[in-house]
Amino acid sequence: MAKILVVDDEQNIRNILRESLKKEQHEIFEASSGQEASDILDKHAIEIMITDLVMPGKTGLDLIMEIKEKIPELSIIAISGGGGINGRFDYLPIAQLIGANNIIRKPFSIADIKQTVKELLAG
Repeated sequence: MAKILVVDDEQNIRNILRESLKKEQHEIFEASSGQEASDILDKHAIEIMITDLVMPGKTGLDLIMEIKEKIPELSIIAISGGGGINGRFDYLPIAQLIGANNIIRKPFSIADIKQTVKELLAG
């Protein structure tokens, strides 16, 4: 069982990930913004963070850069369907360059998320 933080401004994405990962016996924390995620990470020993990249305020990219400095051992899965303030852009390769362990494109399959979590926990 791992402590996993799910960060996404879309409630339905958080719901899907929470319910799917709880079935795998993981303890799930949720944040709807990068700032909320930072606060949770300061208070809990999170092992894996799954974060969207395009969010208002502190983006997932900002969050990854901040967290990799503070908690370099934290495993990060970046998820994104593209998009952005000025149109569509693929942020996933950038997320990987700045520290995400894995990247998964939206729409994703729950099986892909579960397998990626399992691989990260196995080391």
